Amino acid sequence: MSETKNAFVTIIGRPNAGKSSLLNALIGEKIAAVSAKPQTTRTKITGVKTNGGTQYVFIDTPGMHKARNKLSEHMVKTINDSVAELETALLVIDCTKGISEPEKALAAEFSKRSHVILVVNKIDLLEDKTELMAKLSEYSKLYDFEEIIPVSVLEKDGLDLIMQAIDKFAAPGPHYFPENMLTDQPEKVIMAEMIREKALNNLNEEIPHGIAVTIETLNERTDSSGEDILDITATIYCERESHKGIVIGKGGQMLKRIGADARAELEAFFAIKVNLKCWVKVKEGWRNREALIKNFGLS
Repeated sequence: MSETKNAFVTIIGRPNAGKSSLLNALIGEKIAAVSAKPQTTRTKITGVKTNGGTQYVFIDTPGMHKARNKLSEHMVKTINDSVAELETALLVIDCTKGISEPEKALAAEFSKRSHVILVVNKIDLLEDKTELMAKLSEYSKLYDFEEIIPVSVLEKDGLDLIMQAIDKFAAPGPHYFPENMLTDQPEKVIMAEMIREKALNNLNEEIPHGIAVTIETLNERTDSSGEDILDITATIYCERESHKGIVIGKGGQMLKRIGADARAELEAFFAIKVNLKCWVKVKEGWRNREALIKNFGLS
């Protein structure tokens, strides 16, 4: 019997660097919400990929940012706790931007025992490739990275190099998850995140950051024609009464659009017809209310 190995890999970086997109690409399935809005990821998301005798456990973290409310304080704590515990990490950067102060601070916190791989993302956006060499030189002064790998997650360019680099740090040990498992997130959490992502992508400005989604009811049934249907009832929470009207939209059109986009993704992911009903409620200032943050599973 061949020896089994495992590799626990933490994905860290600033908002919008492409961390969640990288997680989805490495796993081969979309398990993390992705949008152009900063701070889309609010909690740690675990993705699992088993390839032969090696199991890779990826932990996506919120983007590094300055805490502005109790929710973001929890997010920053999640990042700090993850950095303190990490063994192998992918520091994902956006090559079109300069080094940020949070990135400098993060590099200073890396333990000498940590294996940190610098993933230089969005190289497809660089028209002048000579800029890339200057960027690599700039970041190489931050920390003694195990490897520096330029990639385009969007074009799936360089992902094999990331996996090869991680393989070097895989350690003999058991597989902690079933081989066909993609994530340890409960189904309801995945569903809620899919709906929240569609709200983020359809709404503008500050409103999306004040949105939380909970799955109220979940039921699988068979209709009269013998087709399996998943009935889902979800509540979209926002922070102000004025936001509620925007989420619903004129004649309910915005809510219908969010629901339709979410339904299509839910059906593709769970491979079943979905009947989705979304409601909108107001929880004033919930991002600064510990009890509500906990109720939404974000603490």
